Amino acid sequence: MGMLPRDVIESMGFACVGNNIQISDRATFYGINRIKLASNVRIDDFCVLSAGAGGIEIGNYVHIAVYTSLIGTGKISLGDFCNLSSRVSIYSSNDDYSGATLTNPTVPDKYKKVTHAKVFLGRHVIVGSGSVILPGVRLEDGVAVGALSLVTKDCKPFGIYAGNPAKRIKERRQDFLELEKLLMEDVGCFS
Repeated sequence: MGMLPRDVIESMGFACVGNNIQISDRATFYGINRIKLASNVRIDDFCVLSAGAGGIEIGNYVHIAVYTSLIGTGKISLGDFCNLSSRVSIYSSNDDYSGATLTNPTVPDKYKKVTHAKVFLGRHVIVGSGSVILPGVRLEDGVAVGALSLVTKDCKPFGIYAGNPAKRIKERRQDFLELEKLLMEDVGCFS
């Protein structure tokens, strides 16, 4: 994996680019002028970020692993310290699968019923490999999603969720909040 140099990243047309950004030269972006990157963000090989009208906002200290996709018209927000494992898919738009309408982007809108809704991942959210998050879902601070889960509903803070559909299976420890404070002291964010 080759990482793009800073000057190339700055020339790509992102809406906002923070410091210490690492982007694979094999990542793909659509609607790049609607994508905001805070600082300390890493986007690995073969990721696809396709920002519709709502845009994509990525917080500080976020990792997006290989083959992950963020796609849709609704806004997608990733809070600070989020981690998306490999092959995670986040959708803020979805076709009507009922058979009442036609589907796919090659069909004119008047024959389709696509829903669009915001997707929000709070701070310290981690999503396991192969998981799918659907439009309109909120994963509150500290949520952990197990591998291969389908998230169709909101997830309450500091819970561990898994399954298809994902269900809360236990509480998540919060030790990482103290480690975050230490990190911020080390990098000079607190006096």
